[in-house]
Formats: sequence, C-alpha cells, structure tokens
Amino acid sequence: MKPARGLVALTAAVLLATAGCAGAESGSSGPIVVGSVNALSGAATFPEASQAAKAVFDAANASGGVNGRQIQYKALDDKGDPAGAAAAAREVVGRDEAVALVGSSSLIECEINNKYYEQQKILSIQGIGVDPACFSSPNIAPVNVGPYHDMTLTLLYGSETLKLNDICALLEIAGNTLPSYQAAIDEWSAITGKKLKYLDATVPYGGSDYTSYIVKARNAGCKAITVNPVEPDSIGQLKAAAAQGWNDVTWLLLTSVYSENYAKAITNAGAGVYVPAEFYPFTDATSPQNKDWRELMTKNGIALTSFSQGGYLAAKYFLDVVKGISGDITRESVTKALREMKPISDPMVGTPYVFGPGKAHHDNTSGWPIKLASGTNKWELVANDWLRIPKK
Repeated sequence: MKPARGLVALTAAVLLATAGCAGAESGSSGPIVVGSVNALSGAATFPEASQAAKAVFDAANASGGVNGRQIQYKALDDKGDPAGAAAAAREVVGRDEAVALVGSSSLIECEINNKYYEQQKILSIQGIGVDPACFSSPNIAPVNVGPYHDMTLTLLYGSETLKLNDICALLEIAGNTLPSYQAAIDEWSAITGKKLKYLDATVPYGGSDYTSYIVKARNAGCKAITVNPVEPDSIGQLKAAAAQGWNDVTWLLLTSVYSENYAKAITNAGAGVYVPAEFYPFTDATSPQNKDWRELMTKNGIALTSFSQGGYLAAKYFLDVVKGISGDITRESVTKALREMKPISDPMVGTPYVFGPGKAHHDNTSGWPIKLASGTNKWELVANDWLRIPKK
C-alpha cells in the first residue's frame, strides 16, 4: 500500500503543478480587471465618469483589447456612504484583484480608501477628484483640476482679467475641506498680493434659503463673490441675490455648476457667472478638441458633462500606458508603468497628465474661462487659451 500512497502523492503534486501553470497562463491571457469606486446613488451622484471610462474600454475591447486581452471593468457604488466606499474598494481590489482603479468619481472615496490603496500597492487614476485626499495621496492621481485649484483659477480670472476689486467668498464646507479651500485662497493672495474683502465659511449645503448670507455679503461691500456650490445651491443663491435687487454682483464659481441644466435654470446671473472649466468646454459643440469624446459619448447615450470628460480621459491615459508594458499586465507592472510614465498631452486639457512617483498629485492647474450672462441660458467662451496657475 505504501507504493500506492506514494504514487497518489506524486500524482497529486503533478496535478497541483499543472494547475499552477494553468493559473499563470490564464493570468496572462484572461481579462484585465480594472475597477472604480463611484457615487452612483445617494445625495450627490456622478455616474457619467465611470460610464465614460467603460465606453472607452468597450471600444478598446471591440478592437482586440490590450495585447489580445479584454478589459473587464467593474464600477462599484459607494452610495455616498463611508462604509459603502470601504466595502466597494475591498471588493474590487481584494476579491477581484484589479490591476488599477480608473475613472472613479465620489465625494468621499479618496479620504476613506487612500491608505488601503497604499497597503495594497494599487494606483487610482481618478476620473473626478473631489475630497482633499484625492490630491494628497501617493497612490491617487486625478485627471481633473479639482475644486481647490479651480478656486484659485476663478479668483485669478476675477482679479487679474476682469480687474474686479472687493472680492468675497461664501464657502460650503463638508468634512475636512476648509483647510484646502483656505490654501487655494492663500495661493491666489500669494500670486496677486490681494486679499478677500469678506469670507463666510458657514454657508450650508442644501440650504432652503440663502437670503441671510447674501444680505451679509452685500452689506460687506462685495462686488464679486466666489462660491464652491453644487448646482441647486448656486441656483438658490443667485435667486436670493435677484430677490434683493442685487444685480451688479459678479459670480466667480467652479466647474461644479458647469452644465446645460444649470444654464437653463438661471434667468438673472447678475453681472455674469464665470467658471474656469476643468476640461475644454463641452458646450462648444463644434470644437475639434472634444470631437472624439463627443462622438463616443453620443454613441453610448452618455451625458455630455465635465464628469464624462474626466472618466473618458482617465481611461485613455490608462490605455496609453498599459499598451506600452512589455510582458504580463499585472498590478505590479501597471504600477511600475504609471510611476515611470512620460507626461501625456491631450487637447481636452491644458496640463499634460503624469502619475509619477510623487507623494501627492495635484498637477492639473489649467482651466478654460467661460461665462453665463443674464437672459442667455447659454455658456460662452470668454478666452482663446487656457488660464493657468503660475508655476512657483
């Protein structure tokens, strides 16, 4: 019986070895798993970014994939909930063994998951970075400007191009974002030598009536106001100003209000709403800069927004990098390639994209100025080139 047991053991060892070889082979010829964590449901949703990334990957798969391998894209919902964000990341990174995260868009997921990504040695090309951790982690590099550089840019346009004085700020603060917004304002002051006339950081998200905040700003002598609102809040703030007869105030806002629905909802924009669009303005329907993106989004029934621009670019950058990898495409090889990549330029953005080895990634510093005037319900370009934050 002993020889029989020995034969069984030998056979089992051979089978295990064969299985191991089969697994290695499937790893190099099976699908490349790519994930993302997104706010797909909850109070504030950003579905277009992951939808756009999927459209890019689907098109690549239809053309043969990457080195003959298909991309399997898994976009998970964090529901705007910290526990949901943590669970989604652990599912796609831990269980599904994604090689990278691409196109994520969420209010909270960077803050919740950045340390986990470091532990798992995985990188995230964020489609839309929002919370401060998106721009201060070594393992996350958003493709967008982000709300903090966006605020510096809108202040620069107001003071240096529009030559406005007496600029004030009404800030809606969620979580730990106040220091980042203050740093953005301080950066503007360092560049221009100017300071805000008035600052109120107590403005609520989702407020039912913004009249008191508007009255205080007007009484403070503000001629222009920068705000970091979501669309419904900004609509309420502009209506409150109009109700007070305050029609000569200029609004210096962020890309968060840049949409066609917002433009349709605004009848009285005071002296104008100005925004530095984070990507080339999508409302310029004939622009060659957005041609490929627009055609792909239209084909797939995806909304034409800044969010879909971010997801589209994140997927494009990822494909450009992984197509240059020699050998197997794994989490390790993708991480190495992104760390060592050369900057990628694209006409949809004013700053080349690079992940690189840095401890933080806040490198997109360009916006394209656009304007919404009273009674037009349409955005218009007010510049012939990108507005950039000067290099230090």
